[in-house]
Amino acid sequence: MKEYFDKIYKGTKQEFYKIVEENLKQDKKMFIITANPETVMKAEENTKMKEAYLSSESTVIADGIGILKGAKMLGYNICETIPGVELSTALLQYANTHKKTIYLLGAKPEVLEKLVQRIKTEYKDVQILGTTDGYVQDKESTFREIAKLNPDIILVALGIPMQEILIFEHLKQFSKGIFVGVGGTFDVLSGTKRRAPQIFIKLKLEWLYRIVREPKRIKRFINSNIKYLMRINKEKRNKHD
Repeated sequence: MKEYFDKIYKGTKQEFYKIVEENLKQDKKMFIITANPETVMKAEENTKMKEAYLSSESTVIADGIGILKGAKMLGYNICETIPGVELSTALLQYANTHKKTIYLLGAKPEVLEKLVQRIKTEYKDVQILGTTDGYVQDKESTFREIAKLNPDIILVALGIPMQEILIFEHLKQFSKGIFVGVGGTFDVLSGTKRRAPQIFIKLKLEWLYRIVREPKRIKRFINSNIKYLMRINKEKRNKHD
């Protein structure tokens, strides 16, 4: 597990946002992976996901209290979480300030439509180069088309590990761009789903709010988190032996 925690960004949220904004302004390339226990376990199970996660081309941030807790157990100091929904909002703000372009891939057609309307209303200086919903069959071909458009920001909402693998496999086709796999973020940004109330966010309990709202998540949550906890405990024991 050590290699996964070695890779995670250790600075503050504000410091990270400054790096992202600077890369955006200078037309640099940056592939951001938002890590929670499920991300780590998917990397353990999937060779391509692991390659993407540990690649020198990716930057991994802690998106979830589980990562902070696991890090602490193993002796790592990770400042704070950087939730994907907050990073996506920051990217839209930077894109608006610096008049940058964006491409949106993923989610249901109606969710994507609502998100486009919100961006056009609230971020008038962001140019949307294109959108494709998550139900497109040939995602490889779609990504090749996105590369031709050369957008400044590419947000991919296809779920772990598909979104990360797809970005990683096509990264070399791009000369610039901030790439982020954002999971269910389009649902929140579009207003289709509510983000957890502030008290849940403050207490780092957004995961609990999501489970209460969507009980079908329980099995997935338990599977990934129990496996993750077992691996952390095993690593901790080995460290002390």
